[in-house]
Amino acid sequence: MELFHGVNVDWLGKKWYFLAFSMIFSVAGIISMGIHWAHPVNGMHSPVPLGIDFRGGTELRVQFKNQAPNIDKIRAAVIAEGIPDASITSFSGDSSANEVLISLPEQTNEAGLDVGRQKIEQALNGPYAGQFIIRDEQVVGPTVGRQLERQAGLATLYSMAGMLVYLWFRFQLIYGVAAVVACFHDTLITIGAFALTGQEISLTVIAAILTLVGYSMNDTIVVFDRIRENLRISRREPLAILVNRSINQTLSRTVLTSGLTFLTVLSLYIFGGAVLRGFSFALVVGILIGTYSSIAIAAPMLVAWQQSRADKGNAVSLPAAKRSRA
Repeated sequence: MELFHGVNVDWLGKKWYFLAFSMIFSVAGIISMGIHWAHPVNGMHSPVPLGIDFRGGTELRVQFKNQAPNIDKIRAAVIAEGIPDASITSFSGDSSANEVLISLPEQTNEAGLDVGRQKIEQALNGPYAGQFIIRDEQVVGPTVGRQLERQAGLATLYSMAGMLVYLWFRFQLIYGVAAVVACFHDTLITIGAFALTGQEISLTVIAAILTLVGYSMNDTIVVFDRIRENLRISRREPLAILVNRSINQTLSRTVLTSGLTFLTVLSLYIFGGAVLRGFSFALVVGILIGTYSSIAIAAPMLVAWQQSRADKGNAVSLPAAKRSRA
């Protein structure tokens, strides 16, 4: 199915607008991450708000049976129990759910995790005796949290390195570099969006980021494949014109696949509730930015690389696709 016939957009002619757009959002995200780093939470420095998976601590989801919870009343009871730095928030936008999320800060030892849970129960038994139940509980020790943070970072780096090696052998090194730079651009802006909005990064968010890295890479490879096919057909044509045509030829496919996927994750973000909010937010931002980077970041890098080599007197040609055998 082809949505666009005879489209002829000069994408490379708009490269400076694309660069300005990317710079604005990247710099805004970096500044926001710097602000988060400069203001540690419970003595823990981090460029983004971290979920309990990484920071460690105790997190309880509490549901109240017959009455809506009063956040101020709960906070006063928790403080009276000797926990002044607990975070207490409504768990869902649905007021009829009568649920709150109570998070305790990172503990310096594993024994403090169970003590924190017991204190929360004692605090609630005062004003809400027999009126609440603990729906969910997460307890993560500080050592485990640091290990998960390190492993999540390594998983992201290894995935990009693996894709670089694949594209190096599948196409050429410059293709791999362009695709990885685009993926790094997508990851930076997505994480920056979490820093700007103050949303927490959890393990499910890391899973979403790894998903969008693969999604962005796949979209980029589709454009690169079309560029190689056109190079085989029109070797003497200027690369900028050929890249523009390749992007236009894959535009229908890009809009269909990315558009339908975006609508799905947008529905997940709107109707999925608080549990999936971080995961779906990462996908919403990532799909938009990943699709954009395939057109505005990865493909123009090929033209910029060839132009820089030509300016130095080392003119090179990108490899074309091989003819298929009958």
